[in-house]
This record gives sequence, C-alpha cells and structure tokens, in this order.
Amino acid sequence: MSKNNAQQFFKGCRDGVPIMLGYLAVSFSFGIKALLEHLTVGQAVLMSGLNLTSAGQFASLSVIAAAGSYLELALSQLIINLRYCLMSASLSQKVDPKAPFFHRFIMSFGVTDEIFALSAAAEGPLSPFYTYGQMAVAIPGWTIGTLLGAIAGNILPARVLVALSVALYCMFIAIIVPPAKQNKTLAWVIVVSMAVSAVFCYAPYLREISAGMRVILLTVALSVAAALIRPVKEEEAA
Repeated sequence: MSKNNAQQFFKGCRDGVPIMLGYLAVSFSFGIKALLEHLTVGQAVLMSGLNLTSAGQFASLSVIAAAGSYLELALSQLIINLRYCLMSASLSQKVDPKAPFFHRFIMSFGVTDEIFALSAAAEGPLSPFYTYGQMAVAIPGWTIGTLLGAIAGNILPARVLVALSVALYCMFIAIIVPPAKQNKTLAWVIVVSMAVSAVFCYAPYLREISAGMRVILLTVALSVAAALIRPVKEEEAA
C-alpha cells in the first residue's frame, strides 16, 4: 500500500467512527430481535456480516418469522435495497478513473446510506482506500453490535428484551419524522402506508397474504402512486 493509499485508508477509518458507533446501537436491537424470532447467535451475526442493510435485515426477519418463501425473501430484499444501485452508480462517477474493476467491486459491498454520504462528500476523486477505511470500522461495528444484542437476548429476561426491542421502532421514527416535517408529500405517503399496512393486517383475505409479499406489494404500489400523483420536480431535486 502506497503512502497516499495508507493516508486515505486511515482517514476513512477516522471518518467512519461515528458510523460505527451508530451501527453498534442499531445492530444491538437487531441482535435482540433476531433472537426473539428464534435465530441463533451465529445466524444473526452471519446475516449482519453478509448483508449490510438495516431495513433489509429487519424486513427479512418478518419474512422468516412468517415462514415465507425464498422468492419472497429475495424480492423483498431487491426492492428495499434497490436504492443502493443508484448510490453505487453515483459513486462510480466519482471513483478515481484509474481504479481497477476489482476495487469498484469490493467497494460496492460496503455501500450503505452513511458510507455513501461520506464518500460522496469527499473532496476530489474518491479513493477506494478511503471507502475501505470506512468499511473497516463500520462493518465490525454492525456485526459486533449484533453479536452483543444476540448474547443479551440469551441472558436478559423476556420482559426486558421486549422493552429493548422497542428501540427499533424508535429508530425508524427518528428517521422518518425530520424529512416528513419538511415534505408534505412524504408525510402523506407515510400516513397512507401505515393505514394501508393496518388494513392488510386485519382485513379478511388481505391478512392471508404473507409478510414478505405484503412488503413487496405495498412498497411497489405506494412508491408508484406517489411518483404519479406528486412527481419530484427538477428544481426540488436539485
């Protein structure tokens, strides 16, 4: 590793520490939730090590708990994580043109919302080693947090585990409320999504649809409806 690559790597490690700390807290909740859905500690840790997406992993637990099919699991992950294709395409324009394909291939594994934000904000051409530095601290943070949560799930009383699992929903609320305050369309989409999800949970026939297929149908239908009814104008996207 050249001196410049080493500097980029350690800079990425330093900038990735806040991501790692946030991942520890969120993945701790995932570890607990995985144990509540009867996954083993090893299975929970393996999932976090191979699938770096909080929304995708939590959604997969719902499909697993409902004994959904592999097809439902795959489709739900594809739809939920489709945004990473756009992020990767965006970062590919910023990566140093001299970077070989295998660097781009490895970088794609570590593209998350937080790593994308830091990488996109980096000055000048993006060095693969800067992204590697972020991944070097963020991925262990996510995996270790899962491990700690799963271990806690085997030790703490069931009543405490249920209380701690509420942190997951607090996290999602913290994610959606700030942008919803600034965007009325997004706020209405969130409200409608909650209402339609409730209908699918309790209405006859609709409640027979599996959890995985429910996620797929609602995600696609509501996204398309929002895009048709209230498309984002160029000046709003800028």
